[in-house]
Amino acid sequence: FKTFYAKVKIDYQGKESGDQATAYIHIKRDSIIWVSLVGALGIEGIRLLINKDSVKVMNKLKKTVEFRSIAYLQELTEVPVDFFGMQDAIIGNPVFIDSNIVYYKAQESELLVMMAGSIFKHLISLENSNLQLVHSKLDYTDPMKNLTCDITYDGYQKIGNHIFSTGRKITISEKSKLDVNVDFKQVNFDQPLDFPFNIPKNYKRK
Repeated sequence: FKTFYAKVKIDYQGKESGDQATAYIHIKRDSIIWVSLVGALGIEGIRLLINKDSVKVMNKLKKTVEFRSIAYLQELTEVPVDFFGMQDAIIGNPVFIDSNIVYYKAQESELLVMMAGSIFKHLISLENSNLQLVHSKLDYTDPMKNLTCDITYDGYQKIGNHIFSTGRKITISEKSKLDVNVDFKQVNFDQPLDFPFNIPKNYKRK
């Protein structure tokens, strides 16, 4: 693809609280990821502009803007993700893929493949008939880290020339558990997009 647009409903539930938001996502492949997060009352709270080297964060509620390195994505997600990993995660490609395949098994409806990389052990499940991604399970190879991330992909639809998973269920478990449901309401590929990030003069820069 060249460009990608999505309107996404996000519901998340942690140990102590949960919330929901709508995200509008614009991507220029391998170049820019633009995200606008809108709360339940229709008020835009956060706008992100991500490229291969940096992250800009505009907080419209606090009237601030931050300029960070791409390492900020790792601070937000608590996993070593970069621009391309974030792009793959949004598009629905498997992340942290490694060529070191240590196990595979063909079942009646799914193909299971286990990979062992330098950071994660990664078990993926693929639909036998079309090799669509069904499930992804990531575990740190470091025994001192007990973070596990489970991602289920469903709701596949043909959008233009692309087969796209419109439903994702994500569970991250470490000291506590975080459940995230992601529902892609609108998706378009290869349409003209803009990436507005005009900073008002009265915003505090960090």
